[in-house]
Amino acid sequence: MVQNCAAGRLVLLAAALLQAGCGLGYYAQAARGQFAIMRARQPVERLIDSPGTSDTLRQQLVRARRIRDFASSELGLPDNGAYRSYADIGRRYVVWNVVATPEFSIEPRQWCFPVAGCVAYRGYFSEKAAQAFAARRREEGDDVFVGGVPAYSTLGRFADPLLNTVTGYGELDLAALIFHELAHQVLYVPGDSAFNEAFATAVEEEGVARYAAAHVGEEALAEWRLRRQLRVEVTGAFIRARGDLAALYRRDLPPAAMREQKAARLRSLADEVLAIERRLGRASGYRGWIDSGLNNAHLAAVATYYDRVPEFERILRERCGGYLPCLYVEARSEARNPRRE
Repeated sequence: MVQNCAAGRLVLLAAALLQAGCGLGYYAQAARGQFAIMRARQPVERLIDSPGTSDTLRQQLVRARRIRDFASSELGLPDNGAYRSYADIGRRYVVWNVVATPEFSIEPRQWCFPVAGCVAYRGYFSEKAAQAFAARRREEGDDVFVGGVPAYSTLGRFADPLLNTVTGYGELDLAALIFHELAHQVLYVPGDSAFNEAFATAVEEEGVARYAAAHVGEEALAEWRLRRQLRVEVTGAFIRARGDLAALYRRDLPPAAMREQKAARLRSLADEVLAIERRLGRASGYRGWIDSGLNNAHLAAVATYYDRVPEFERILRERCGGYLPCLYVEARSEARNPRRE
């Protein structure tokens, strides 16, 4: 991800890391990484009570505990051991995800695993390994994006800890992350990243709005709403550009002409994002992508998380009257609907 909370979670789900496939070396690095995290866990309650815990970390953990309790008591999210322990892994990100597309396609390549199904990224606990894999994909002609991921969900198979990668987040950003990851435990459809991420993002955003109303002041809530408007407008720009490029790639054009038109559309997307930032007076977190050159993989990554969010927001509003447990039931029904495909 983009290196902010809204798009940084592009991060955020790497359950496939726990599944076999892609060769023994890939499985081994995943197993080592997961084991190291589990071994580093310490109970949040014990750390809060320990005189050896710094005041800063204690305050962060108290805040995280409040968010975690709210998730289960007010949002109907799983009440289990997830995010009730803490682990310091000594780095900024827990994994690095690689997203790749063909040069003239907006569809991300898929990597398939038992249980998790096919996902639109491939994750590594080592940035060096992720960059090496990305380089191989570039050599094959793909558009590629490598994003650092601050947290991920094992879908309830392990009691996932809070990590040092996220405890320094602002309160609402941390709430968003915890709600998002717990939502994956409520519903995860193997092989459908766009469905899974849109559902979790919809739960996250509704949860943050409710948490903010209950626990933060009007100023913080107003700031969150402005940032959400920024996210909606910027991701809308990405999704429109993705649609335009999909139409372009269906045309019968010589590669050089298609490449030129692709570059022009990506430049106009960059200009649009920067104009939105100036108008709203906030950075969206996509400047790094723009500076390095936007490509299909960036658009695929954004679409995976946000393209279908309005569907779930509409279900919550129109079918469920704002009642989140109803959304969970309705989303499961949607997941079983063969027309979803």
